[in-house]
Amino acid sequence: MPQPGLIEHPGSEPAPGLRLCVLGSGSSGNCSALLTETAAGRELWLIDCGLSLRRIRRSLTELGVGDLTPRGILITHLDDDHIGSLSLEALKDIPVFLHRRHLRRAEREGRLFRRTEVFDDQIALGLGLTLHTHLAEHDAQGSATMRFSLEHADHVSELGYATDVGRMTPELIDHLTAVDVLAIESNYCPTLQLESNRPEQLKRRIMGGKGHLSNDQCVRAVRAIAPKRHVVLLHLSRQCNTPDRAEAGHAGSSYTLTVSRHDESTGWIPAPLRPGTPRGHVQATLFPV
Repeated sequence: MPQPGLIEHPGSEPAPGLRLCVLGSGSSGNCSALLTETAAGRELWLIDCGLSLRRIRRSLTELGVGDLTPRGILITHLDDDHIGSLSLEALKDIPVFLHRRHLRRAEREGRLFRRTEVFDDQIALGLGLTLHTHLAEHDAQGSATMRFSLEHADHVSELGYATDVGRMTPELIDHLTAVDVLAIESNYCPTLQLESNRPEQLKRRIMGGKGHLSNDQCVRAVRAIAPKRHVVLLHLSRQCNTPDRAEAGHAGSSYTLTVSRHDESTGWIPAPLRPGTPRGHVQATLFPV
């Protein structure tokens, strides 16, 4: 369970860096808020938008950022529980960012918005924030897993976000390795999944390598990724999982653990700036002439 003081609540003094709040996560809807906070300013981003706009606005107000207009909405993939609440009228001029792999489906399903932006492997989001993506195995088109790197004055904050991940691959582990905060799905308990009254076809889809991660698969992935500070478990199945089952494999770990819920937000989870450069960022070395 979370340790006292490592989740920021409204009224607490913000630490410069990245802050994540999972507004809600589960098969009924997914949406998270990402806040950048440096001397250059602060900006709010949404990751997915599968909750009602009314609930999102209420949650942002409770978090103390109701006055900020999101700079954009970053979509992991186009399933209804991740993009279901978006509407042209409500979004107005807020850009929606889609992976290029998902563009054709968005066109086919009428899910292009007034401002649709396309990203590939990397995109600069402004104020020192860069998004690196890698498509994970999920159904036919995959799900965009995200690594956010915030740079400011020789300091860095890095956060990984991975949901609807059918299976972990060496490439995906490398993509997320050693982030400060890792949000990753822990969708189901295999025992509860097999014992459920779900259709066999659905069980095969979820457990077949292109659906979701089980609790055990999540634990193994986290151990390989080795996040520095905090782990947030996403997308728990209400029918085939419980918080206790999802938490069990993380007992005794060095990181702090938060389990997200479908019906309430986590509060702000900070990833403060620390000395350094983003992983994989080559530091120039000066040699005497």
